[in-house]
Amino acid sequence: MAQSLANVLVHMIWSVKDRRSLIQDDLRAALHGYMAGILKHLESAAVIINSVPDHVHILNQLAKTIALCKVIEEVKKSSSKWMKAHGIADFAWQGGYGAFSVSQSNADSVREYIQNQAEHQKKLDFKEEFRRFCQRYNVPIDERYVWK
Repeated sequence: MAQSLANVLVHMIWSVKDRRSLIQDDLRAALHGYMAGILKHLESAAVIINSVPDHVHILNQLAKTIALCKVIEEVKKSSSKWMKAHGIADFAWQGGYGAFSVSQSNADSVREYIQNQAEHQKKLDFKEEFRRFCQRYNVPIDERYVWK
């Protein structure tokens, strides 16, 4: 086969360092747009990006030419610099992240979940939400390190 084809959807999640509420309403849409631009440049197009004050969810189509960790590294690094340039001088993302594969048949429900982040956060804080994702995807976590 001469042509390489892929459709790998990934739900990426990470928080602001120490889960501080630094993603302000007046910057949120512009931050999402900036992150979408980074993903487009990496040929890993965003399907949807949404955040609440202390964390972000992204559903994207991973490029077949770049490792997931490099995509996340670039999005986190560049968006952190962007936030600092827009007046949040002490902004930083947590050191780690969560990334979960999404089947095409489940993409609509993940998109809807991300779209409704504000509603989910009324019921669960970030730590509990992240624990549930890890349990659902059978990903063991070490509480000593996962929140750093």
